[in-house]
Formats: sequence, C-alpha cells, structure tokens
Amino acid sequence: PYPIKSQANLGVLKEDMVNIIIHGHEPLLSEMIVVASELPEMQELAKKVGANGIQLSGICCTANEIVQRHGVPIAGNFLMQELAIITGAVEAMVVDVQCIFENVANVAACFHTKLITTMPIAKMEEKNVIHMEFHEEDAMKTAKKIVKTAIENFPKRKAGVMIPGEKSDLIAGFSYEAINYHLGGTFRGSYVPLNQNIINGRIRGIGGVVGCNNARTIHNNDHITVIKELIKNDVIVLTTGCNAIAAGMAGLLTPESAKVFCGPGLAEVCETVGIPPVLHMGSCVDNSRILMAATEVVKAGGLGDDISELPAAGSAPEWMSEKAISIGHYFVASGVYTVFGVTFPSTGAPVFQEYLFKEFEEMYGGMWDFEADPLLHAQKMIAHIDKKRAALGIDKA
Repeated sequence: PYPIKSQANLGVLKEDMVNIIIHGHEPLLSEMIVVASELPEMQELAKKVGANGIQLSGICCTANEIVQRHGVPIAGNFLMQELAIITGAVEAMVVDVQCIFENVANVAACFHTKLITTMPIAKMEEKNVIHMEFHEEDAMKTAKKIVKTAIENFPKRKAGVMIPGEKSDLIAGFSYEAINYHLGGTFRGSYVPLNQNIINGRIRGIGGVVGCNNARTIHNNDHITVIKELIKNDVIVLTTGCNAIAAGMAGLLTPESAKVFCGPGLAEVCETVGIPPVLHMGSCVDNSRILMAATEVVKAGGLGDDISELPAAGSAPEWMSEKAISIGHYFVASGVYTVFGVTFPSTGAPVFQEYLFKEFEEMYGGMWDFEADPLLHAQKMIAHIDKKRAALGIDKA
C-alpha cells in the first residue's frame, strides 16, 4: 500500500445511499465486495430502489485493509460495531472470522440491518442472520450476492435514521516501502534521514502503538492519551489495527496535526517531509511491517547493530484479543520493549512476571511491561527510549 486519503467515524455513513459495512479481518472478502459494489449493474440496481449509490465502509481490521488500498472510509473500530447498526442507516453488515460481537445479531434484529456471516467458524444461530459462505473459487459470485442483498434491503429502512456528523480526514497506507520513498524519493529512498533526525534529537525515538479496544476502559481514551504524550515528546508513532482507527478519528493521521500536537522537533520533521506524526501502517496482522521498518532503521546505520539497541518501544494500550499477546511476544523476542495496558495475564504470578519483565531482556534484548494508566504508560516508553539514546551516546543531542 501507499499513502491514500480517506475519512473515519460514523459520519462517513450516507443517509441517501445503500450502506454496507465490512467488519472483520479477511482481506480477500472485502476486496471482492469493493469490486462488486463498483460494478455498473450494482450501481443501477441501487438507483432503482431509490438510493443515490452504494457507500462502503469498514470496521476493525477489514477497515484498515480497504482504506489503505482503496480509500474506502472507516466507520469505526472494534467497540463501534453495534453503534454503527443503531444509526438505522446500515443495510448490511458483513462479518468474517474474528472480533465480532455475538450480540451484534440481537442489535441488528431491532433494525432493518441484514447481518451476513461468511465463515464457518463465525456462524450465528439467530434467525435474522444470513450465512453466505465465502470461498476463493467463487468469490465474486458471493460478493455480488452480498451487495445485491444489501441493495434490496434499502427500501425496508425504518424512519428515524440518526447518523452522527463527526468524521475526520486521514492519510493511511504508510507501508515500510512507502516510508522509505517519503524519506528519500524515487532515486534516494532510504531510512537515513529518519536516523539522522533521531541522532540529532529532532526525533526522540520511535513508538509502535497498536492493538484492540477494551471494554474495561473508556473507549479510545488510552490509545489517544498514549499517542498524544509520545508525539508531544517528539516520539514518532507507527500504528496499526484499532489503535490506527482511533488515531484517525482523533485527527492524528494528517500532516496538519503535527503543528497542533507535536513537540517542536517532530513537528519540524513532519512539516519538512509532509507526513503525519502518526503513520498508519495497516491492520493488526500488519505489525510485521513495523518490525521491517525497525530492521531498515538498523540497516541505515548509526543507531546500533540490533533492534534491541534502537530508541524504540512498543505498546498495546487497550489490548483485548489473545492474538495481541502473540504479536507482543514476537516483538519482545525481536528486541522491542513492549508495554501493555488495562490488564496483564501474569500479574498474579510474581515469579513468572519477573521472568517476562526482566529476565527476558537478558535473553532477547526486549522485555514485557505493564501499565494501566495511559499517561504513565507513555512515560515508561519515553524513559526506555531515553535509556537507549544514552546507551548510543546521542542523549546530549
């Protein structure tokens, strides 16, 4: 993917159009629905039922997949799937494998929304749920059937549609290749300018802030608090998943946000290069891109010989899914100091926690940490970044 402009929040829904929300993690399904919705025959069918067209939007990591490749707007993140339905404007919500509330079927039953499941591992037994199993062999056929079902549901929309006006502009799609291009152009693409600005102190370090929403804390609060504290202290942020969507809704994924929220060094770099201070790198399964970027920083030179020597830290402020633990673990094993918020599975086992939080660093260069307070969470990351700067001898910059 390469940088592309779009918008995020429930305000992307359109009252005069057929609204289809794609929710989950399966990029092939969402790709086919994007293609199917753009077919002239589907656009004509939408107009025949009284709509002005078809509005696709995404929730969760499917949203990140289609925004970074097609600019399809984002309706929201994990905890917003029911909120999207209660606007009364959604003709169909298509779900696949993961991060789907079981209760979403009960919410849909109160409105005209068709809930369409597509994978055998995420079927629902409620009578109002339609199952259209997705297979790669006949992907377009299934996608067209899904879009047609949504269009035919438009006339059944009930009175009292309420779409919030809030939406924010964003730039998504900063793959590690795209960052390489932005820093050096077509002929001089390189991470060297990033390294130089870390060495001279304009950029304090790098923060990878990712992960889910968690119902045990205020929605998006921990995400945004951590990000704002980091960029205020000149730490550039790489983001994926529901954290990226939270950042988009908060207006942090635009170059203009640098002047408002960043410290002077990071703001200067963002203005010069023309990038946001928070770089959208994709869905939660794209966290490997952050590690690839970290590897390129090491290769560019001047900041040590291993990822564990970089002035960098990882974070999942509102993690919920078990896969967050596995992703965090491969970051730690790659040498990244990684902080989780809200709660942590080992807090009742002090011996094991000592192993994860201290002894791991001796083996892998990275270690786990936990901090529920989002401000202290960010400050722990900054303290680690400063420790690594001192070890590299660039703390006086």
